[in-house]
Amino acid sequence: MRAWLLLASLGLVFSVHPDVALAQAPSTPQTAEGAVRVFLDCNFSCDDTYTRREITFVDYVRDRRDADVHILITTQDTGGGGTEYTIKFIGLVRFANVEQTLRLVTPATSTSDERRKGITEVLKRGLVRYVAESPVAPRIRITLADDGTKTGQQDPAKDPWNLWAFSAEFGGGLDGEQSSKSHSIRGHLSANRTTDALKVQISVNGSYRENRFELGEGETFTSTSRSFTNNALIAKSLTKKFSAAVVTRASSSTFVNQDFAFRAAGGVEYDLFPYSESTRRLLTFQYTIGFDYFDYKEETVFAKTSETLADHRLQTSLSMRQPWGSSFASVSFSQFLTKPSKYSITAFGDANVRLFKGFSFNVFGEVARTRDQLYLRRGEASTEEILVRQRQLATGYRYFMQIGISYSFGSIFNNVVNPRFGS
Repeated sequence: MRAWLLLASLGLVFSVHPDVALAQAPSTPQTAEGAVRVFLDCNFSCDDTYTRREITFVDYVRDRRDADVHILITTQDTGGGGTEYTIKFIGLVRFANVEQTLRLVTPATSTSDERRKGITEVLKRGLVRYVAESPVAPRIRITLADDGTKTGQQDPAKDPWNLWAFSAEFGGGLDGEQSSKSHSIRGHLSANRTTDALKVQISVNGSYRENRFELGEGETFTSTSRSFTNNALIAKSLTKKFSAAVVTRASSSTFVNQDFAFRAAGGVEYDLFPYSESTRRLLTFQYTIGFDYFDYKEETVFAKTSETLADHRLQTSLSMRQPWGSSFASVSFSQFLTKPSKYSITAFGDANVRLFKGFSFNVFGEVARTRDQLYLRRGEASTEEILVRQRQLATGYRYFMQIGISYSFGSIFNNVVNPRFGS
């Protein structure tokens, strides 16, 4: 049964909707044949989703070997606490040896929205010399202000992968000293296909960690933890504000006493704002309903070794990235329909707000009321299990919070970068 459910979670994404097949012809391209191919290499320095939405007259590729232009963005701190962005345009293939370097300096008081807007404007200016020599040139108009024209996201001119993107990550580590040692391994696989009409996401994650402690007098204690998760999602655009989805999840975790867990659900989502404005603001209401199957490693406090339940979940999320700063907040409610007394409510918030010039306030936290720990093992946890958090303990709530302020003042004219002594 487990094997069938796991295969179902993977196979579902290829059978629910015909648009996801690898062999299907890609969508009709909207960029011209021969459009400049760009490899954006900015790591965490920029919001590449925002950039792709704002700059739609080029094709973005995932490997520099496929690019006409490699854009490398690096950063250094300025003396006034700001950031200097060095944006290097490296011409490849038909633009070989055509290079240029542009710079952008943002003050310490700038918000993430101001920074990404500045980076995007510099990218537009830098791309002009390359686009001017491409077939797209007659269709390009460079402006300094929004003229209200809706450009939308463009599909690549030609794509043998039909917009599918795959990634694989594997790694591990070890550390130790005289009285303790540990080692771990982890892996991640994902396959994604995203268009305006349909989004498909599949991911598999696994991890293993072992800790060994020497307690003295020849006594040792070993703690091991294993986890595996397979998530699959198909989200279909219905209107500018409505979407529907099918989700599946198969998992295993020693921490929560689940030898195997599976959930399949369907749901809808409504965004108060059009999805096209997602890089600036989102206010979504999401509802899903489905069923769960649990196979426990050990008998639970409710005398269960396995069970099948129905559940539903409601979540409201608000995300804002504006000149005044950025914020994200969500409230979620989940409940087992077959056991209404088993539910959880979680509220999460993250905000970085510029209250006035030079002064910023940030807060990050979560609070939850938990009444749905059906997986708790029967029997008392040992002292060692509690100290190393080898198993989930019974709790009616959980919380965490971080809060801080920052204030910068003085001269705003200090754009000189001096990397001596590493600061």
